[in-house]
Amino acid sequence: MSKRSATEIVTASTDEHPQKRLPGAAGKRDAAANDEMGEFEDAWEDEIESDEDVVDAEAAEGEDGMEIDEVLPAIEESDEQPAAPDVFIPGKHTLGKDEVLEADDSVYIMRHSMNVNWPCLSFDILRDNLGDERQRYPATAYMVAGTQADTAKNNEVLVYKLTSLHRTQKDGEDSDEEDDDDDAENLDEDAVLEYRSIPHLGGVNRVRSQPLPPSQPLPPVSQPYYTATWSETGKVHIWDIRPLIEALDVPGYSIDKTRTHTPAFTINSHGRAEGFAMDWASSGGAHASSLRLLTGDVHANIYLTTTTPTGFNALSQPFVSHTSSVEDLQWSPSEPTVFASCSADQSVRVWDVRSKARRNVAGIDQAHSSDVNVISWNKSTSYLLLSGGDEGGIKVWDLRNVKKSGDSSPDPTPVASFNWHSGPITSIEWHPTEDSIFAASGADDQVTLWDLAVEPDDDEMATSDVPAGVQQVPPQLLFVHQGQKDIKEVHWHPQIPGAVISTALDGFNIFKTISV
Repeated sequence: MSKRSATEIVTASTDEHPQKRLPGAAGKRDAAANDEMGEFEDAWEDEIESDEDVVDAEAAEGEDGMEIDEVLPAIEESDEQPAAPDVFIPGKHTLGKDEVLEADDSVYIMRHSMNVNWPCLSFDILRDNLGDERQRYPATAYMVAGTQADTAKNNEVLVYKLTSLHRTQKDGEDSDEEDDDDDAENLDEDAVLEYRSIPHLGGVNRVRSQPLPPSQPLPPVSQPYYTATWSETGKVHIWDIRPLIEALDVPGYSIDKTRTHTPAFTINSHGRAEGFAMDWASSGGAHASSLRLLTGDVHANIYLTTTTPTGFNALSQPFVSHTSSVEDLQWSPSEPTVFASCSADQSVRVWDVRSKARRNVAGIDQAHSSDVNVISWNKSTSYLLLSGGDEGGIKVWDLRNVKKSGDSSPDPTPVASFNWHSGPITSIEWHPTEDSIFAASGADDQVTLWDLAVEPDDDEMATSDVPAGVQQVPPQLLFVHQGQKDIKEVHWHPQIPGAVISTALDGFNIFKTISV
């Protein structure tokens, strides 16, 4: 079986507007193919001089006055670099028979793959007390995920601890830190995946953890750290996962099952309607009294659940304007009463919870030509919203241009639009601190990293040798990560700059590239 390098589209410049670089082409063959060739035989074996012949030649050198270098000139080393591996570009190349993709680790700072017992098609990254802006390796990360098991009763909510996340390659320019030398000896070491779990009736459609503000530590173990799950049974459960984190960190810690194995609260507002859309908002830190949770179902209803000093309060009146399944929800990062939604009715809508009519106040009637699967609200530039559609399109919207409810004027034009993915967009998320960078995943088994700040080079585009009918690589496309099957979600780690985690049917990937 032969292998081809998975696509990596990386920037070759550190300028403000870097240009893309495509690694060269050279096929890679699996080691098994070399084994079939048998032992190597030297065709010139009979002509190799023995040690005695060499000594005699040196002795005879003075007899005839001839220097050996005059007969056999010194062999000069070639400055030519070995050919780069063949780069597989989706839409341009197709895998041949018996070919598989092989990652090129030279473009990764870190890359690890982890298998799990049951697919976890939704997860969220948990904040920890290990510090922000972490650059040291080996790294550690925490996640919460929900399973899609074979039967409803076998499902779980799991808190994962990922450790021994070593560098994939040695970075010589940043090798001044003391831990770099130690980590260089462990480049091939596998990551360690530990977990603690609680039972969950029904497959988990989506899981989202309570937001914690940057630089704020985890709440004490005596205080709750909430995670919400959308169950295929039509229920939304809220769990206290703080003891599970403690059990992963403290040897011998005993979990109080009466606290963790029973939901802290269950939202029954959706009846038996299944759902996927869910998002938390916090207006005052990690305290439960300030939390708000939005949930949307396949019957186009959106419900708000808030917290009070005495517990949770699920409001009975839904927000209604969509005409089909609500696919995703996002609270505004700057307006505590405003949120956005997207739907299978092809629209994106903006709401204000203070509206007594419970209808949207603005929106885009036809944001995509098909279902709008996912949205992401930019935390740094609060008027920018990303959307991903079932047709594979990605669009960037300026919310200052969206029309108010009841306005019959045409929909606004997106700030940017990309049609790279050949399958439905399954996840999309802005970088937590860089307002021009985002990540997306698609049903075409790609995770893509983008930078809107990269400007196209008109001369390069004009001289591009892309064959007719083949898709041009967008200049804003920084990186393509492949190798997983049926990718469902992708998230940036908020405390490890540039680190990305994705989940698919075959497990988790965590990676950091040289391009972000």
